[in-house]
Amino acid sequence: MSKTERLVIADEVADALATGTAVVALESTILAHGLPWDRNLAVGRELERIVRDAGAVPATIAVLDGAARIGLDDDALQRVCAPDADLRKLSRRDIGAALALGTDGATTVAATAALAAEAGIAVFATGGLGGVHLAAPEGAVSWDVSADLGVLAQTPVLVVCSGVKSVLDIGATLEVLETASVPVLGYGTDVFPAFYLRDSAYEVPWRVNTPSDAAAVARSHWTCTPGKSGLVLANPIAPEHEMDRALHAMLLAGGMDLVRSRNVRGKDVTPVLLEHFHTASEGASLDANEALVRGNAELAAQVAVELTKL
Repeated sequence: MSKTERLVIADEVADALATGTAVVALESTILAHGLPWDRNLAVGRELERIVRDAGAVPATIAVLDGAARIGLDDDALQRVCAPDADLRKLSRRDIGAALALGTDGATTVAATAALAAEAGIAVFATGGLGGVHLAAPEGAVSWDVSADLGVLAQTPVLVVCSGVKSVLDIGATLEVLETASVPVLGYGTDVFPAFYLRDSAYEVPWRVNTPSDAAAVARSHWTCTPGKSGLVLANPIAPEHEMDRALHAMLLAGGMDLVRSRNVRGKDVTPVLLEHFHTASEGASLDANEALVRGNAELAAQVAVELTKL
């Protein structure tokens, strides 16, 4: 199978790339695995609308019918969000196998960033970046590191996110990003956000206050340094949508107890923790998740528009 056959770029996205119009990549895992079926399709459609309203073209990415689809029509978006879709969760390492075996799948941050870069898309909006998992018992060293970080180290895509999920080891994650020479920018903040929370207590190396500044840093990074790594633009959740800190602490403690009691390990840890957050918070975490990804989609589109001017 040739590159053209396995990478199918929607006409609207291809036209935008050809004419220098801003494009924003959007992942499909948040729709297929991160949100319940009665909310995911509405969110998927809304994210695409937000990107369009900000002057860019949305490119939701998934693997369907033996091809990596860069940009989905509404029928394909409904397929991704269907309760009986049974899509595999695909990281970058899984793309080749899924394409060869004709397996449908939703793309994670790692897979979406890799496919976006291959298609020529430089900006990607998501909810939260993967990172280093919390170790259990506490104090132990965790060698469980998300593939998102490795992909960012070698993929020239600016990822707009609300930091990393607060169920991860944020300090260790920032150390891995530093080792990989991935620039981390705080958008309007000097501290790295923690998904549901605006402040993780860890400082960001660089602060930018406007989409044009973020675009300028990305452009400079890709043209003036020898590396081809991506960048992280950490956009805190809006204050009115931030989760109560006491509730968050209680949910995290209960979630870690649940992980230990079930002996959950590896890539299954984060889904179990997030599901616990969604259930035990009676939907509060879902509301926060949707709010932050909406804000990230809007900011990503604004940055993508500024990038086209440089």
